[in-house]
Amino acid sequence: MVKFFEQTTVFNYTWDQVAQGFWHRYPNPNSKHVLTEDTVERKLTPSGQLISKRLLSKTNSIPKWAERFVHAALVNIVEESIVDPKTKTLTTYTRNLGYTKVMSVTEKVIYKESAEHPGKTLAIRTAWIDSQVKGFSRAICAFGYERFKKNCNKMVGGFDYVLANMFSNNPPVVNNVNVTTKLKDAAKNASELAKTKVPIYANLH
Repeated sequence: MVKFFEQTTVFNYTWDQVAQGFWHRYPNPNSKHVLTEDTVERKLTPSGQLISKRLLSKTNSIPKWAERFVHAALVNIVEESIVDPKTKTLTTYTRNLGYTKVMSVTEKVIYKESAEHPGKTLAIRTAWIDSQVKGFSRAICAFGYERFKKNCNKMVGGFDYVLANMFSNNPPVVNNVNVTTKLKDAAKNASELAKTKVPIYANLH
């Protein structure tokens, strides 16, 4: 039984700020469970879109009942993103790579300018949680839904913390002509930071 999750968050920052801050989400006080970040692919399309693929490793505590299905607290996540400065949208897709039969979580987030609140950014998050464990799928999906909901609140708080540190004291003025360059530089800097960590996924494409 697939569980569907949806949440809309308003960030009190411009889309340009959110798109730049996206690459600096980790570390933050709410991200101690994020262990590594590795960029495996990045390209700039002729139309100016920045397309990236990253692999992250995270850890989560395992409840007693789940130990029969999952033997390690480590989970690997693939994150694909498309930044489009022309339409001012940042779209991300994430999914777990391991234990997908026990529980798979597929998430899509669209960051875009708020029409109702100029100067602010909407994050529209949707997720699908599924399990293929016979006899336990309903319970596992229900547990996954509640944990995902709790983790989303932490993610939003952590990202807001990063944005506040980056922009609250000195909000930048971004010229549309330079948006692509600024976003590309921000992504590049994040990639360089990730290279200082263990590249455990360097052979994956």
